[in-house]
Amino acid sequence: MLDLVTLVLAATLAVPGPAAEPVSANVPSAASVKKAEKAPEKLPIETFSTLPFIEMARLSPDGTHIAGLFAVGNEQQIVISPLGFDAGKVKTVGIPDGTEINSIRWVNDDNILVGIIGLAQVQTDQWYITRMIAINRKTGNLTKLLWREAAQNAADVLWMATDGSPDILVAVQESIYSSDDAFWPTVYRLDVETGKKRVETKGKQYVMDWGADQSGKVRIGVGYNDRNQQSRLLYAQENSRSFRIVDRANLGEEEDLNLPFMFIPGTDNALVIKGNAQGKTAVIERNLLTDLDIRTVYEAQDDDVEGVVLSYDGSKLLGIRLGGKGKGVDWLDPDLKKAQEYLDQAAPMAEVRIQSLSHDQSKMLVHIGTSDNPGLIYYFDAKEQALEKFAAVNQAIEGRRLARAKYVQYKARDGLEIEGVLTLPRGREAKNLPLVVMPHGGPWAHDSLTYDYWAQFLADRGYAVLQPNFRGSTGYGDNFLKMGQGQLGFAMQDDLTDGIKWAVGENIADPARVCIVGASYGGYAAMWGIAKDPDLYRCAIAISGVSALRKEVNDFGGSIRENLYKGHWIKMTPDFNAVSPLYAVDRIKAPLLLIHGVKDVTVDHRQSVLMHKAMLKAGKSSEFVSLEKADHYFSRGADRLTLLQSMEAFLAKHNPAD
Repeated sequence: MLDLVTLVLAATLAVPGPAAEPVSANVPSAASVKKAEKAPEKLPIETFSTLPFIEMARLSPDGTHIAGLFAVGNEQQIVISPLGFDAGKVKTVGIPDGTEINSIRWVNDDNILVGIIGLAQVQTDQWYITRMIAINRKTGNLTKLLWREAAQNAADVLWMATDGSPDILVAVQESIYSSDDAFWPTVYRLDVETGKKRVETKGKQYVMDWGADQSGKVRIGVGYNDRNQQSRLLYAQENSRSFRIVDRANLGEEEDLNLPFMFIPGTDNALVIKGNAQGKTAVIERNLLTDLDIRTVYEAQDDDVEGVVLSYDGSKLLGIRLGGKGKGVDWLDPDLKKAQEYLDQAAPMAEVRIQSLSHDQSKMLVHIGTSDNPGLIYYFDAKEQALEKFAAVNQAIEGRRLARAKYVQYKARDGLEIEGVLTLPRGREAKNLPLVVMPHGGPWAHDSLTYDYWAQFLADRGYAVLQPNFRGSTGYGDNFLKMGQGQLGFAMQDDLTDGIKWAVGENIADPARVCIVGASYGGYAAMWGIAKDPDLYRCAIAISGVSALRKEVNDFGGSIRENLYKGHWIKMTPDFNAVSPLYAVDRIKAPLLLIHGVKDVTVDHRQSVLMHKAMLKAGKSSEFVSLEKADHYFSRGADRLTLLQSMEAFLAKHNPAD
């Protein structure tokens, strides 16, 4: 069976040859690759703008249905379907206008719960609001849960029943005024089918977050005061409704509460993720009353624990999500470990990730992909060891192999080693290529060897694409992350410049043909790049970018942790205005393209409006593509197409690849 599967996957993915290995600057460079006789024809732009067939794919508890965000008519919609796509049983619901979906989960075999985030006008400010809807797979009925009672936040789900009933525990704010008792979230037991509710735990002053054990009993509350940024952990024993303070932390000083994610029945012990003696995060069993560690459940010598995977009922630790770049899940459950090993052997030249599990963990949705292919989704029956293709993520690409990507390393000017992802165009000698440097968003994020449709599109058009994981990126440990503090607009930006110098020194890039492209924080870096280093770039494209840091930092959508979040940004740079592109327009020489969606709820559309006006007022070259229906992630196919068309035309004009 294994050999047959291997052959099927190899043929489908079309990924012969060894997996990409990290490449160092001191080994033979990509410039030594032999020149191909003829470059392949460019793919249609629609190949790259096509929406993923499905995102947020979730398998029903019984393993017979799938829910997720499906591409329907070139737009994303919430879909519930049998695995066989019986047309008469497929239920489709549109995404509420002006919102984004941030979670989809099954409550039981008949109902899904969808978390929604959006912006709402509250007096003179724009506030983030959260809501929930439930959708029944049999009837297709949509139920707005607690929308009438809800104030700002009404989607904090603590627990879901595992006995087949439609009950959940959810914490809900019912006032926007902190002087009201209803401002502090109350926990309700809620029937997602009928909307009927009853109070489980009343709100307490300063407690904004609650947590429940696997039986559905509220066991912890997290208090926070934004005036002094002090947080405290409230704990109730198994058979008690009385809460006591068991832990305190100053979040402004980067202290952490020891928050339990799983309780040990019959004890005051719980599992937490916390730092160990080696400076890494680990899973620790801890007594919440004595504040003492009992034992180390899991630790990795060279990696941080980023998260965990629990069983359907929350009573068992199945796996550990590791924080290193390109790392997946280290399965502790022997059956899941065996399943992962089987799948890895079946597709040895691809990355295999188990995305969703049935309640008994015997059935699963599996994504198999590479950096040069968006991949395929399979349905895997572990008991039968039967692997069945469910869908291609991008049906226009299917199993076609695109441009290869690899890790590269280079030294920053202060000696710090920076790693990045380099994607090279197919069929062209890797020598003196036009270069697009593409910093990631966040900035607390990182790029890895996974499919990136922007990078692949640019490589298909003949550009080398460098995605540096500059200091302050995640995936390289806490020390590397904190190296970004005080360096936003300074060393973080220099790391991009030093990546360009490395690519030029390796003869990969033509120094006279370099542009910078980025989105969100990457959009900021694109604008700041042409201000800080005006002679380095021929052009810049800023997508959903931040032009005025102080405005962005002062707009946290009514968050109760507004001062804390401001403090995080203040630690990143000593003077917002000094490193804001909006106030450095006079230094810019290169032409700028701004692209922004009006319905972006992550970065205010006005950030691009203000930058465009300032550029034109200063007599600078600026183009602005404002998309009326686009969100932060360009989740409509039409918006992705306009995005790529605009990028292609602008680059062809100011930095042609041919």
